[in-house]
Amino acid sequence: MFKKSATGTQLIVVAAFLASSIGSLPARAQSAQDKSSAGQPSAPATQSPYRPSRFSKRAVQYYGLVWGVESLAVKSVESGEIIRFTYRVLDADKAKVLNDKKYEPLLIDPRAGVKLVVPSLEKVGQLRTSVTPEAGKSYWMAFSNKGRLVKRGDHVSVVIGQFRADGLVVD
Repeated sequence: MFKKSATGTQLIVVAAFLASSIGSLPARAQSAQDKSSAGQPSAPATQSPYRPSRFSKRAVQYYGLVWGVESLAVKSVESGEIIRFTYRVLDADKAKVLNDKKYEPLLIDPRAGVKLVVPSLEKVGQLRTSVTPEAGKSYWMAFSNKGRLVKRGDHVSVVIGQFRADGLVVD
């Protein structure tokens, strides 16, 4: 009987020793790592080389077939004071609405709760291209972002007459 209890006690002691040794391994490994890299700066986090798709294939087809445009992009420029919307024309007849001066373009940011407009300057006029669109050419318009309410990464919508582009990400 004594031998059985001694064996059980020995097992408990060995198990306790192993458990305490295992618990201290990560701490010892971390302290060893800290000592080895004490004088060296930590390595920067790596980023994915892949850029997320801005639009689904269906959205690209929709804008191309219905509105005659592709490569829709929104970018913050001039230290964030201006938001530039650019697009490339595929079909000039379908894209006329985007360059028509009788429609006032709006850039809507639901996060910031603002609607930005294209400013009109005295000597220059509206900051947008308003010539008759031609297939294969790129066009732009600039929205005033006074107060820098719209920021990079925001999801915005551009509305020009019946044209509406939702879910554009500000670069």
